[in-house]
Amino acid sequence: MERSSRLLANLLLLFSVAVLIAAASLYLDNDGGRGTTASLHLTQASWQETTAPSYSPPPATIDSATLPPAWQLVSLPFSPSIALLRQAEAGTSGQPKQAVRVSWLKVAVDNLPVDARPLAVYGIRVKTDGTIAVYINGKLAHQAQQNGPSWNSTRTPLWFTLDQRQSNAPVREILLRLEHSHASQTAVSSLRLGPADVLRSSYHIRMWLQQQLPGMLSAAFMAVGVFALFVWLRRQHEVAYLLFFNLSATAFLRGLHFYVDLRVENDWFAWLTVNSLFWLVLAVHFFLCQLHQRPLVWLTRGLVAVTLAIGVLTLPVLAVLPNMPTVTPLVYLVAPAMSLLACVVGGICAWRHSAEGRLVVYGMFACTAMGMTDWLLQNNVINAEGWYLGAYAPAVCFITFGILMYRRYVDAIAEVERVNASLAERLEKREAELEASHQRLREIELRQTISDERQRLMQDMHDGLGSSLISAIRSVERGDISEARVSQILKDCLDDLKLTIDSMEPVEADLLLLLATLRFRLEPRLEGTGVQLLWEVRELPTLPWLNPSSALHILRIIQESIANILRHTRATEIRVGTTAGADGVQVHIADNGGGFDVAQALHGASGRGLQNQQRRAASVDGKVSWQSNPAGTLFTLWLPLVRKG
Repeated sequence: MERSSRLLANLLLLFSVAVLIAAASLYLDNDGGRGTTASLHLTQASWQETTAPSYSPPPATIDSATLPPAWQLVSLPFSPSIALLRQAEAGTSGQPKQAVRVSWLKVAVDNLPVDARPLAVYGIRVKTDGTIAVYINGKLAHQAQQNGPSWNSTRTPLWFTLDQRQSNAPVREILLRLEHSHASQTAVSSLRLGPADVLRSSYHIRMWLQQQLPGMLSAAFMAVGVFALFVWLRRQHEVAYLLFFNLSATAFLRGLHFYVDLRVENDWFAWLTVNSLFWLVLAVHFFLCQLHQRPLVWLTRGLVAVTLAIGVLTLPVLAVLPNMPTVTPLVYLVAPAMSLLACVVGGICAWRHSAEGRLVVYGMFACTAMGMTDWLLQNNVINAEGWYLGAYAPAVCFITFGILMYRRYVDAIAEVERVNASLAERLEKREAELEASHQRLREIELRQTISDERQRLMQDMHDGLGSSLISAIRSVERGDISEARVSQILKDCLDDLKLTIDSMEPVEADLLLLLATLRFRLEPRLEGTGVQLLWEVRELPTLPWLNPSSALHILRIIQESIANILRHTRATEIRVGTTAGADGVQVHIADNGGGFDVAQALHGASGRGLQNQQRRAASVDGKVSWQSNPAGTLFTLWLPLVRKG
């Protein structure tokens, strides 16, 4: 069973992976196999820069020959260096804006394979803070950022298809017109020109890996963080869950500018995305302190002070440090310094005390390296065709802290299983002890029951059978008793012994079953007497208190009543019946013999048998009564449904 379950699980895993791979293939490779014509990879261009009084819409047509003859041969990707201090000073000086610069890149197209399919232009990255215009053979074919750059502009590849007229004519030249501010610079990757269905998969892969996949991972991190928040609301003494939610929220805010298509402005969205990076570093520091259990007061105060200072200085209402691409590169340099300091100090504190703390430090180092790579890419220090790895920093946080939560979850399950196993073992031992104790109690109870029953039998034999035999023995020794009388006494003793034995039979609180036992004893005795026994009993409720001792009293009462009929009357029939009342049951014994004076019999010397019946009935909280007349006698035994004691 276990092997089949494991095989089914492996098959399900393989099926799930296969479905994901198939979906990715269909999404990324959508050319339908309609040819494999190679595209043209353009890596050489001519570059020059001109000035303009202000930003202006790109013209519909332009001839590169009309531009100044100041072309310089450059390689693509092209990313001129940036003077960060001059750029930041221009962004914060508040002086009138200087002339706009326009970068021109002219790419000659040769040896493009002939293909009837629509053509497309694809570039990994085009970065500028002004408008982007692309001309094909001097005609405007594509434009972007007409209202300025968006937050995700540098992470969105260049992609456009040529219209039918442009596709039919041979492409001889691609001209890029990039407007940008006086202090900033541009960056352009190499370009690819070819059939659209051939290049589309490359564009989709880039878009998915640079924007969509990081966005999904960030959203997943945020969803798990919300789950951690609800866990914390139920277990508020465990601050780690609240910190996990804070990490997911700040990481989500930090990554918004990778996916949101909003214009870059010095507004509250920019303030959130800039400051969330510092909040993220601070949240990780607090998490580390929770893991290695050291407060690090001075470091914590320093990190909080720097975070607050950056938050205040970048407030849109103050704009001391505007949240603009010309200023934020210098602000961002503070974040890796904070992160490295927190990593080093936290790593030293956690190295020997917390394996989880070491894992967080590794993850923090990885995120810092990713952030520095982004900073170098954004500021034209490294190749413009590189990847923005900072988009995956929330995923690294998700994986790092997800591993922590996974370990705690697995450890908690293991602890619960260990506790359950311990409880099961203790319960088994306790059950064994209780079973042994119960067995001892049963043995004690059995011995006590046997002792009580022996005591009862001895008492009954002393009061009934014993006294009758002693009386008979003395009478025989004196010689003043007939043989018939001795025979009668011995018969009575035998009946008494039978009653004692019958009272020990289990009757399960059923009076009718007890009466049936008596009937079984009486019928053989009455066969030779000429007395007819009429049995008229009816269904009766059970008597919960009916035990062997009470059963013996009831049997002797009824036996005494029938014996009196046989000894002292000339009855030819005896009727035994039962009735049920609200609070008890009645046993009636009627005969057709001559009656007797009940009062005189009770108070006379011969009334000892009747008095014994009254005494026995009282011992079970019952009552006896006699109604006698010349036609016969009715004896009634009343028994309660519930005894007082």
